[in-house]
Amino acid sequence: MIFADVIVDISVKSLDRPFQYKVPEELREDAVIGAQVMIPFGKGNRQIRGFIIGLSGEPKFDIEKTKSISSVLKQGVVAESHLLSLAWWMKENYGSTMNDCIKTVLPVKREIKEKLLKRICPAKGREELIELREHFEEKHYVAKVRVLDALLEEGHEFEKGVSYTELIKRFGATSAVLKGLSEQGILLVKETRQYRNPISAKQRGEARSSGFPLNDEQQYILSHFQKDYEEGVRKPYLIHGVTGSGKTEVYMRLMETVLRMGKQVIVLIPEIALTFQTVKRFYERFGEEVSVIHSRLSAGERYDQFLRARNGDIKIMVGPRSALFTPFENLGLIIMDEEHEPGYQSDNPPKYHAREVALRRAEMLEASVVFGSATPSVEIYQKCQKGACTLFTMEKRAVASAKLPEVSIVDLREEFAARNYSIFSRLLQEKIEERLEKKEQILLFINRRGYAGFVSCRKCGQVMECENCSVSLKAHEVRGRVALLKCHYCGMERQMPEICPACGSKHIGTFGIGTQQVETMFKKRFPSAVVLRMDADT
Repeated sequence: MIFADVIVDISVKSLDRPFQYKVPEELREDAVIGAQVMIPFGKGNRQIRGFIIGLSGEPKFDIEKTKSISSVLKQGVVAESHLLSLAWWMKENYGSTMNDCIKTVLPVKREIKEKLLKRICPAKGREELIELREHFEEKHYVAKVRVLDALLEEGHEFEKGVSYTELIKRFGATSAVLKGLSEQGILLVKETRQYRNPISAKQRGEARSSGFPLNDEQQYILSHFQKDYEEGVRKPYLIHGVTGSGKTEVYMRLMETVLRMGKQVIVLIPEIALTFQTVKRFYERFGEEVSVIHSRLSAGERYDQFLRARNGDIKIMVGPRSALFTPFENLGLIIMDEEHEPGYQSDNPPKYHAREVALRRAEMLEASVVFGSATPSVEIYQKCQKGACTLFTMEKRAVASAKLPEVSIVDLREEFAARNYSIFSRLLQEKIEERLEKKEQILLFINRRGYAGFVSCRKCGQVMECENCSVSLKAHEVRGRVALLKCHYCGMERQMPEICPACGSKHIGTFGIGTQQVETMFKKRFPSAVVLRMDADT
């Protein structure tokens, strides 16, 4: 008899341990490690979901009292065994439950119905079809004639047939007509699986087989990495390069080295907003070997990328921290761009840091890790100082003529003393006007979305807070006026109060500035400029 150790799908510390269940004979083939199952749990034997994390032939309890697995979820995605080991490590290191960790290492948790591409192909030769067409025309079978005309139109592509969708939309065929012709042995209906591709034609760009020539700093990093990799040395590296030093080109050369040895690559980026430009560059170089996964894809797109990765159809996965758990069995390299970004740390249980988890997964699969940043985190820089990570420095920009920008720091107190009450300093206004006159573009950054940082009563000091999270609510504009308060943690919304809920004062005011306020003020100050705001609200 086979017994399964199951983690129940309840994130409670007291239940954070494996429970043993018997595996019925008829479920043995599907009840593998990592499978999702339904099990009876508790006194009432209510059915809940669980994850198999181990199988054995030895019972831990009285067999008569041991319950059996009810079913294996056919729609559930099976976790790779090494990812389960990674989940256990995360549980031990981040003080979470095993259930939460398993859910984290499964970026896709359920199977989605596959997308099928139907083609209608001829089951007979061209001459026979022409005769049949004439026969149908005599009988006034108009719909059948249209279908055969569509097939005969294909010329040298005759045997490949016509898309089912095209026949329905363009030629006015019906499923009943196509079914009838199929049953008569005149047509064949062929179905092929079509993977949903989240990378649009616009993102793919034009293919380019090779990259730019490397400068001395870039070549040194590549040569050092290649020597280590060919000698079987797997360790972490930090590329500390100034902005524009060509780190991305180095990444792609390192990836080429790993791919030549039949390995797979994960490229981590700090946020979804960077996906477009990153994927475009990688797709130009590596083509169909590249895919992307992130939370804004549809369930079908996410599942198809998960399946393509597990089947080995893709070699490179690009995405934010969830891409770290792509089910690559032959992983050779993890690249973590802008490793200092706070987006690599999860706010939800388990509150893991992708940097440490990447190092652990690389260690488990004997892969290398490359971190890149112009401003490395203290943690990774300390690892370099201690010799646990190899440091590469890139001090030159990739394009020899490129220069680092001049940075001006303006004291806004002096602006206020000079009677400039705008959120834009005089120097900034001057530079903006120069750019607009030259028809050039401008980027203004501010690290807060919404209209204002917080809303407070000017009489008693009461700050409007979220009743769920106890954090200050952010003011948002609606139809040109501040009318809505939002919590940026849980999404709770409520109307802007007219009086203070604490003291009844009407002196409610906004403090601090956000992207909405910057946009509003910019349009007023520079009405001729075309402005686009980019944040999570847009």
